[in-house]
Amino acid sequence: MGMKIGMPFRAKVCCNEKTGSIHACYLLINDGNNGNDTMTMPIKPIKPKRISDQVFDQIRELIYRGELKPGEKLMPERELAEAMKVSRTTIRDAVQRLVAMGLIVQKQGQGTFVKIYDSDDQSPLAKAMQAQDASIEDLLEVRMGLECNAAALAAMRAGEKDINAMEHSIEEMKKEISSGRLGTEADTSFHMAIAYATKNPLHILIMRNFYDYLFYGIRENLAGLYENIDNIDVIISQHGDIVDYIKGRDSYQAYTAMKKHITFVMDFFKEKKNQ
Repeated sequence: MGMKIGMPFRAKVCCNEKTGSIHACYLLINDGNNGNDTMTMPIKPIKPKRISDQVFDQIRELIYRGELKPGEKLMPERELAEAMKVSRTTIRDAVQRLVAMGLIVQKQGQGTFVKIYDSDDQSPLAKAMQAQDASIEDLLEVRMGLECNAAALAAMRAGEKDINAMEHSIEEMKKEISSGRLGTEADTSFHMAIAYATKNPLHILIMRNFYDYLFYGIRENLAGLYENIDNIDVIISQHGDIVDYIKGRDSYQAYTAMKKHITFVMDFFKEKKNQ
C-alpha cells in the first residue's frame, strides 16, 4: 500500500518506562476512510554526528580521492585542529581511527603520513593472489566487474565534487606524463574518485585495497602500459569519455565506456604475454 499525499498520520513512541529513553518509534498511518490505523513505519531517533566522526570522514575522503597521496605528510595535530576549528583531542581520536584502518601511519619524531603500500605487510588481496597463483589477467577480470558497476552507480549518484575530482585527476595525469612520470598516481586517483562517487563505503574500501596492490604492489608489471605514449593518449581519452557519461547521468554508457577501458588494458597484457 502506498502513502497518499496529505494522508493523516499520528506518531506512536515506545519508551523505556524506567529511564524514559526512546528505543523505537512508529508512524501510524491512517487511510482517512474509517479512522483505523492501516500501516506502521518503523523509524529511529536521529543521532547527531560526533565532531571526531566528521574529522575522520573528511581526512579519509582526502585519502580515498587521492588528494592526500601515499607517503604524504599530514599537517601537525595543532595545525589540523586550528584549520578544522576543533580540539586537538578530536583530531587525535580521528587520527587513531585512521591508523587502525591502516590508512595512515605515525612515525616517532617525524609526524603522521598516508600509508605507503608495503609488500612486507601484505593486504588480504595480495595474500589471496599468491595463494591462488592468480595472474594479472585474473585481477583485471575482477576489476572489470567492480569498475563497470562503479561507473554505472557514479552516473546515478555523483555530486559536483565527485565530477570535479575526476576531471582534476585527468589533468593531473597529463601533468605527470609531461613531467616524465608514469601517471599511475593520477590514474589511481581517477578510479578512486569514481569509486567514491558510488557512495557505497564497502565498494570504496575494496577499491582502495585493490589499487594499493595494483599500482604499488605490482607496479613494475604496469610500467610497459604507461611507458607507451600511444597507450597514454588512449587511456586519457577513455577517461574523458567515462566522465562525460557520468556527468550526463547515463549509467548504461558509463558502464560501457568503463568496460571498453578495462578491455583495452586486458588486451595490452594478452598481447604482451603472447610476444
